[in-house]
Amino acid sequence: MRRWRRLASAAWSAPSDPQFYGDLEVDASALLAYQQQAKEVGTPVTVTALVGRAVAHGLSEVPELHNPSRIRSGEPTSDVFFIVATEGALSGLKLSDVAGKSAVEVSEELAEEARRVRQGDGPLDRATRTLAALPLPLRRLVLRAGSWMASDLGIDLPALGVARRPFGDAMISSVGMWGVRNAYSPLAAYYRVPLLVLVGGIAPTPVAVDGEVVVRPVLRLTATFDHRYVDGWHAARFAACVADYVGDPGRLEPAAVRAAANVAR
Repeated sequence: MRRWRRLASAAWSAPSDPQFYGDLEVDASALLAYQQQAKEVGTPVTVTALVGRAVAHGLSEVPELHNPSRIRSGEPTSDVFFIVATEGALSGLKLSDVAGKSAVEVSEELAEEARRVRQGDGPLDRATRTLAALPLPLRRLVLRAGSWMASDLGIDLPALGVARRPFGDAMISSVGMWGVRNAYSPLAAYYRVPLLVLVGGIAPTPVAVDGEVVVRPVLRLTATFDHRYVDGWHAARFAACVADYVGDPGRLEPAAVRAAANVAR
């Protein structure tokens, strides 16, 4: 059995967790234009990185989304965990303070860290190997206790190879690269994050604009929310913030980036 499947067998139990789902379709014209502008000046940026910035913007604008333990400790941040597909398994990486970085910085850091993950040198590789070697009952116990200590208490666990709050404040996975436009994913209990966003593909889609049907590039995002931390009101505010960023990424980039862009013009 692969290490990931051994880990999954300890993570999942009967489906009783309080989760709810939502999807958002947004006109990606501005997003693609921003991506093209970045490419023309030699700083390519991926759609996943741009969505990461949008999610971080939502976390900053709706701080109630954070795990209550982080709010109490005064640490509501915008750390985002990106799921990465590797050979025969899933892994990932956490980028810190995504709201404070430009989309280009996020894209560059994401590419570099994803390369490390695919080489087997990712931040969770040691933990996965350690847990997969344990018998199932012990694996389940260690996984859940370690999750509580690392995520809720914010404790580093060097013996397991797990850093504090390993999954950040939200998770992102791209399914658009596989040609999938719409998909949902469950939240495992050990993630300890309020939401997981799936990035679908961008496709030409008929939409109504000023009473007329036109074709626009539409990006579909789907999200799974943990109902212990998030309700519909929070989710609606978060969705509005994400749509706001996608509608004009340049306007919501960090102040230093906007200033540099103005000088370039």
